[in-house]
Amino acid sequence: MSLENASSVTEFILAGLTDQPALQLPLFLLFMGTYVITIVGNLGLIILIRMNSQLHTPMYYFLFNLSLIDLCYSSVFTPKMLMNFVLTKNIISYSGCMTQLYFFCFFVISECYVLTIMAYDCYVAICNPLLYNVTMSNQVCSWLLGGAYVMGFACAMAHTRCILRLSFCDANIINHYMCDIHPLFQLSCTSTYVNELVVFIVGSISIIVPSVTIFISYALILSSILNISSTEGRSKAISTCSSHVIAVSLFFGSASFMYLKPSSSGSVDQGKVASIFYTNVGPMLNPIIYSLRNKDVQAALGKTLRSRMFSRT
Repeated sequence: MSLENASSVTEFILAGLTDQPALQLPLFLLFMGTYVITIVGNLGLIILIRMNSQLHTPMYYFLFNLSLIDLCYSSVFTPKMLMNFVLTKNIISYSGCMTQLYFFCFFVISECYVLTIMAYDCYVAICNPLLYNVTMSNQVCSWLLGGAYVMGFACAMAHTRCILRLSFCDANIINHYMCDIHPLFQLSCTSTYVNELVVFIVGSISIIVPSVTIFISYALILSSILNISSTEGRSKAISTCSSHVIAVSLFFGSASFMYLKPSSSGSVDQGKVASIFYTNVGPMLNPIIYSLRNKDVQAALGKTLRSRMFSRT
């Protein structure tokens, strides 16, 4: 993609999360800790699923990809975010800013659809268990995930190409800790009407459509759960889906607040805080939610640790 436009700006300055000196060190330590937990948690879950054959099922295939996406997109912006707390002026080049924006959009939008696929997987597992192996075959799972990544690629291209059309004349201080869409709109010296229209359309497709699909899936799941006579079976079904509900609520709730409303300086300040939940908190909590509430993952982890201990002795 071409990174040339009519802008006189060749670099941007990331303002960061706050300009209060007293908060810089505590926030640096907080987000550094969050990032370390995110890397260790998601990488650990990826390795665990890869090493244990009992986790080679559609559910964990999707969870593997969710952890991979979380690992990648948190690494797109977090190093620059941490630099804001230790540098007087955190500079990012124009091409670096556009690249960061593209990969961030790609991974975030891909996650929207992976979470939707995981809701559909829960629906099939609970509502049509006898047809599960046929409905969620390896080929179907590959096609579904391929579609998620294609949507991520297409929507990220649409956002980035529209940003590349804008001109940035003098102002180059981005009121954010990363190159995000609405903060860049604030700096443009040309009309952003088309861009805001694209954001609303792509946001509707990537947030509202998956949210409605997930809501319908869980409405059908709830109906099936209420018809389960066995208390143990009902409890297992609720446990299977509750982790996903928590992850979805956190991710889509904060993303909707950020992207499904017109941009303004006030909304950018509020969105900067709201974005922490889907950029930092979500990727950190996902492996914790899915491992602590999942007996299969706990059993696989115990088996792996025991095998490592026996191999050493």
